[in-house]
Amino acid sequence: MVQDSLLQRGVYRVTRLLVRCVAVWLFRLRCRGRHQLPSSGGALICSNHQSHIDPVVIGMCCDRQLHYLARKSLFRFAPFAALIRFYGAISIDRDGVGLTGIKGILRYLKNDRLVLIFPEGTRSRDGRVAALKPGLCALARRAQVPLIPIALDGAFEVLPRGRWWPRRTTVRVCFGDPIWPRSMTSFDDEALLRELRRRIVDCYAQVRRERTGT
Repeated sequence: MVQDSLLQRGVYRVTRLLVRCVAVWLFRLRCRGRHQLPSSGGALICSNHQSHIDPVVIGMCCDRQLHYLARKSLFRFAPFAALIRFYGAISIDRDGVGLTGIKGILRYLKNDRLVLIFPEGTRSRDGRVAALKPGLCALARRAQVPLIPIALDGAFEVLPRGRWWPRRTTVRVCFGDPIWPRSMTSFDDEALLRELRRRIVDCYAQVRRERTGT
């Protein structure tokens, strides 16, 4: 069972509030569609991936604690491992949503947690939504939790590939209509990926228009 202490929950909430205030000031962060997030139960938050700051930005838009995936190599340094685990990191091997990764993620979902994944598998090279990796399908069908499509825009400009110091710019996040477990049975894997990507792209188009007017 995945269980947080009272101290951990309290520290997480205070930290989220402080970082949210900073994000609103620094990046003029705005979130829309947060009502799409379930108030209880597990869910897979499926987002496009623009930057290293994506988990932080998305976490600031969620009123519940958000868990995210981190490579096992990041847990080698004990103090850093303790820090990121405290703030919701889930250790996975390089295979991500391969068999080992699926088991680890399922444990959190079965304990009614929100888990953030990036179905593209890697950060975007140009900020746009790339093709989704098929490994997501096995996880989605076994978990039997809703898939919440979301998109963010602006994080690529804040911290693109190859840059280590953030720029100040506007960041927008949009939560789309969930794909519920009962509806997944009507899709084969290819169709499920296509439908999920369509919803992510729709969200991306909305935040892109809001942020840039294009």
